Amino acid sequence: MLEIRWHSKTGQGAVTAAKSLATVLAKTGKQVQSFAYYTSAKRGSSMTAYNRIDDKTISNHEKYMEPDYVFVLDTNLIYTDDITANCTNKTKYIITSSISKEKLITNIPKLQSIQERVFVLDCFQIAKDTIGKKIPSTPMLGAFIKVSKISEIEYFKNTMKSVLKSLPKNLIDANILAIQRAFDEVE
Repeated sequence: MLEIRWHSKTGQGAVTAAKSLATVLAKTGKQVQSFAYYTSAKRGSSMTAYNRIDDKTISNHEKYMEPDYVFVLDTNLIYTDDITANCTNKTKYIITSSISKEKLITNIPKLQSIQERVFVLDCFQIAKDTIGKKIPSTPMLGAFIKVSKISEIEYFKNTMKSVLKSLPKNLIDANILAIQRAFDEVE
């Protein structure tokens, strides 16, 4: 089973992105879960979202997990949340940041021993440039597809179009562009 934990602030799209990821992967025949835990309903509060993905029925419905991937949608959460909680020596981290991977790792001691499993990109800037809003969740999906290789990027983008079908065409196209750009830029 593949487990993902999203660290975000409310309003940054983590819940919607976790649900979208689950929907896309369910269309490939995978069994999926998507859920969230809020510390407060106040906009901008720290929150976590979760995904479980497997080829067989998932009977575990607990919040506790040893994630294979940790997504950090806001760099400030590295200082306030324990992003390494319950992680294994195989957990990979995808972090949105406007500073380089090298500088980020230098600034955050707990990342220094795992730097080969840390991937960085500026999801805020990608979202601003493509979608017109600083909501980092959609670019994070593109980075995940690149790092995990769980899906072919073209299949993922085409399936995401059907997930986003209630949006205007220009917003669908902008989200697909954000996914591709993040896929291309994650390091």
